[in-house]
Amino acid sequence: MAEADVAGFLALLREGDGTHPPLSTSSAGRAVVAVRGLHRFALREGLTEVDPAREVKPPVPARRLPKAISVEDVERLLEAAGSAQTPRALRDRALLEVLYGTGARISEAVGLAVDDLDRGSGLVRLDGKGGKQRMVPVGSYAQRAVEAYLVGGRPALAAAGRGTPALFLNARGGRLSRQSAWSVLRSAATRAGLTVEVSPHTLRHSFATHLLDGGADVRVVQELLGHASVTTTQVYTLVTVDRLREVYATAHPRARS
Repeated sequence: MAEADVAGFLALLREGDGTHPPLSTSSAGRAVVAVRGLHRFALREGLTEVDPAREVKPPVPARRLPKAISVEDVERLLEAAGSAQTPRALRDRALLEVLYGTGARISEAVGLAVDDLDRGSGLVRLDGKGGKQRMVPVGSYAQRAVEAYLVGGRPALAAAGRGTPALFLNARGGRLSRQSAWSVLRSAATRAGLTVEVSPHTLRHSFATHLLDGGADVRVVQELLGHASVTTTQVYTLVTVDRLREVYATAHPRARS
């Protein structure tokens, strides 16, 4: 067997042969990894003299661009979350304002304690992946929403529980769960009439995209998001470039023939 045979096998997986449909990039990649492993084993055990699969690389899946929603849709979502002045509505508005205003992961938001908020400096301490902490500014809208919740919402929710330092509480006075936070967001999206699928990560994506659209440096956004590598953050710049192309194509008089 030669390298061309292995490369041809990969091409067959990706294109199909009329009888079998083509495989996705990830499925074809797994098959090639298995073939490479087999040939490495054969070479190591002395069963063959060469490894014909050594230079045949698995296909690389296309990078999925993060999906953000517009500023207008974010505003509709936030308004829908806090349309009432009940304790739960105040909590829901504060939660979503914090998610969008800080770019926090859902686990970081529900993991917040009241003392993680420095209400004097307008900063919040987030516990990120790997136990890494970071301080992130909290915008004025989120600050006001959290303050309204702390005064008019959290005390009523806390009265049903046994006392917890958690910032966001459920109806029983305990810490709000990730699943309940998802439910808060889905309900708000439905009331706002959003037609796109929205998840807690959508608000994180929107936070990053809107910052870059506004001129923020990618390394600043990296720090705010808590990414270990700027490479992870740079995917958001691709979204911004796509947006620039879209605006150019529709606005410039000589963009299209």
